Amino acid sequence: MRILFVGDIVGKGGRRAVSAWVPQLRREYACDFCVANGENMAGGGGLSKRCLEELSQSEVDVFTSGDHVWDQRDFVAEIEQLPHVLRPANVHPDQPGKGYGIFTGANGIPVAVINLLGRTFMKTLADCPFQAVERILARIQHKAKVIVVDFHAEATSEKVAMGRFLDGRVTAVLGTHTHVPTADEQVFSGGTAFQCDVGMVGGRHSILGRDTGPVIRRFSTGMPARFTVTRKDIRLNASVITLDDTGRARSIERIVRDTP
Repeated sequence: MRILFVGDIVGKGGRRAVSAWVPQLRREYACDFCVANGENMAGGGGLSKRCLEELSQSEVDVFTSGDHVWDQRDFVAEIEQLPHVLRPANVHPDQPGKGYGIFTGANGIPVAVINLLGRTFMKTLADCPFQAVERILARIQHKAKVIVVDFHAEATSEKVAMGRFLDGRVTAVLGTHTHVPTADEQVFSGGTAFQCDVGMVGGRHSILGRDTGPVIRRFSTGMPARFTVTRKDIRLNASVITLDDTGRARSIERIVRDTP
């Protein structure tokens, strides 16, 4: 079995690249399931039902999110209508939506997806992700052998700690949030695939998916600036995990595709 995991989708250009590339990548790598982090898909911040409907033919099975999940005000009500969309599991339980789910891959195998939010250097209030994932694993241990964790976090040390903490208990721990792909993809000794950050689906000639000029002015002058999302020259960053019948990962490979 193979799983395709796509990094943070940024804006309209990112949505278009996902629609164009994901079906091709699923065929090229014979992927049975696809997860994508979509928390920046709506104008560069948050998700919306309209944007998700635009991606209905993209062959993404599950969309995860992160600290920007509620940036679009209407999404607070919309998420309840979207069973294939997750918000972080370790936020306050009164928040709408769900933090994990068990879905069905193309070959009929149950695939559990867990969405977690880091706490180090993050502004969003969240409970301990390590305790949260322990509770979730206890609930799903007899329901799915294939378990994919999207750990949306800033600090690489926190991400590595989560990967080591879950080694041998989940199929993959894949980081999102920084928009910068890391070259540390590996399979730990217990059979868990790991990567600190998968990267983004956003502009190659950008700063984290935003036009460079306003961001540089903000850094160089300290003055407020309106950041606009890049729509051209989009690069898709993703990873493919190959696993065996027990749910243990055998390999992980970084994927990069550029739009013409």
